[in-house]
Amino acid sequence: MGSAFPRLIASAAKAGDTAEGQGYRVLNRDYPRDFTPDAAYRASMPDLQNGPASLIRGARRKLQHVGISNFRLPLRFTCRDGGETTLQVSVSGTVGLDAGKKGINMSRIMRSFYRHAESVFNFDTMSAVLDDYLGDLESDDARLQLRFSYPLTVPSLRSGLKGYQYYGLAMELSEVNDLRQRFVHLDYAYSSTCPCSLELSEHARQVRGQLATPHSQRSVARISVEVVGEKQLWFEDLIDMARAAVPTETQVMVKREDEQAFAELNAANPIFVEDAARLFCEPLQKDVRVGDFRIIASHQESLHSHDAVSVLTAGESFVSGSMDPDLLASIARAG
Repeated sequence: MGSAFPRLIASAAKAGDTAEGQGYRVLNRDYPRDFTPDAAYRASMPDLQNGPASLIRGARRKLQHVGISNFRLPLRFTCRDGGETTLQVSVSGTVGLDAGKKGINMSRIMRSFYRHAESVFNFDTMSAVLDDYLGDLESDDARLQLRFSYPLTVPSLRSGLKGYQYYGLAMELSEVNDLRQRFVHLDYAYSSTCPCSLELSEHARQVRGQLATPHSQRSVARISVEVVGEKQLWFEDLIDMARAAVPTETQVMVKREDEQAFAELNAANPIFVEDAARLFCEPLQKDVRVGDFRIIASHQESLHSHDAVSVLTAGESFVSGSMDPDLLASIARAG
């Protein structure tokens, strides 16, 4: 940046109209509301990101991801029942950058996306956006992720009340080495009662007549699946699979009879974190719409000051020799 200032001062001095004794041009300090750049003016503007390779700083290596994260806008989605819902969505879009290219124009990612912003979003719409990324940014690889909270009405266990449960969901589409893959990620919150603590509590009651309660805690599973084939995998389908595998989902509307029912449901389904990953796995491996998948279960212990975690993967998409240090910490459900 330091080398740019002498050029600026020199060009200003050549233009005349200098301040007395200063040697540089007097600049207008008022915002020019009526100024409209024409094509010639825009063509004259510097564009460092599309400059020559000589401008590259650091190692000339390919970047796997370059783009923007967490730009927000409302998008429409189709529900399993045929209706539509509009949700606030956080969008991240990136492309690969070849070793000999300086950079990309980040705004093109948003402009490409906004061309489709009025469409109903599904993987076909995302595929059209990805095609635009590849063309507009002259890249061979591209990735797009949509993150949002998906509300569904769920009934209470016994009272007949209903309330909205919000599910953390993400849709992801990537193209790397000419392979295009579709993924859905779900965060499912449930209660986990420790089987060991349940047995110890019963032992205290039976042997010593001592009242004791087993420890249980809010737990979260992040279920990530590759969507394959032509048949639709609805968000509701994935949620139903999770609930069928581990039925102790956290509750929304609760009266006394519901709280008692939840205690009974937990006692009927005690679960270690190892059990959780394997139970969530069962319906996924049977569903023809699911290819590779990964399950991360986190039991955020009430007994311990730490969490109990387990990870189960199937297929090559989620296999990694290294784990993001923040991955497990990110699997939490706020109240």
